[in-house]
Amino acid sequence: MLKHPVVVITGATSGLGQIAAIELAKRGFRLVLTARSKERAEATKKIIQETTSSAMVDFFFGDLSLMSDVNRVGHEIAAAYPVIDALLNNAGIHAFKPHVTSEGLPEMIAVNYLAPWLLTHVLKPSLQNAGKARVVNVASEASRNHGILKLPEDLTDTEPFTARGSSPIYGKTKLLNIMFTMELARQWEGTGIRVNALNPGFNVTGLGRELRFASVLARILNLFHIGDPRRGAEIMTRLIVDSSYQEVTGGYFNVGTGNPLKPVSPGGDPAMQKKLWNATQDLLSQKGFLD
Repeated sequence: MLKHPVVVITGATSGLGQIAAIELAKRGFRLVLTARSKERAEATKKIIQETTSSAMVDFFFGDLSLMSDVNRVGHEIAAAYPVIDALLNNAGIHAFKPHVTSEGLPEMIAVNYLAPWLLTHVLKPSLQNAGKARVVNVASEASRNHGILKLPEDLTDTEPFTARGSSPIYGKTKLLNIMFTMELARQWEGTGIRVNALNPGFNVTGLGRELRFASVLARILNLFHIGDPRRGAEIMTRLIVDSSYQEVTGGYFNVGTGNPLKPVSPGGDPAMQKKLWNATQDLLSQKGFLD
């Protein structure tokens, strides 16, 4: 990698993404971060630069639940950074109430799956220009609780759900991330870009912004040293910088050990991965978000 390799990180204004950004800044990476709020961006920049005074941090603003914003932000980043060494698709939500975006898409599917799919697509030229770039997608073992996978219906399913019913939908978005990773690795074979997914384990930062008692529960878990987000951030960083993953692509790796995980069915089925890819491409094309 170059003296100051460039890494793009989504969801870096809190939690795992912020910890990973701090670690990568320490290693000399130029940070290109997405954010919705300028206030949170400034606070994050201050935290990073307090840790690493020489840190180079650049923010691009948009709402990752809106594909029009993802598309715009992606093109803004690509124009500013024609060479990108790594992309960490970390942003995600666990919504306990159903929301439909202004573009008519289910919010969790939009943020957790469609946004990283589209951003990765838009940034492909810059990643390819790096010669050897890495794309890292944050998935989860929550994918094992994914209900029944229906394609292409799940991508546009806006049926209401309860807080209890939110878990299979969240799990499904993480299964889609794994399937996307494996298909993308095949699609991009020969480009020099390596694509992998990870399970960050249970983290107190992933409790869901709509859960009323999340902050109280987080304090209790922290008191007992449960759900330490540094472990999740460590596997993210490792997949970006560790030489042992340099030639690995299409994998799904576990927190802690860094060992490969076998995705739950039908996650590892190449035919289903291809079906998901085609359904996603068709949906984003129909809505005018693909060039």
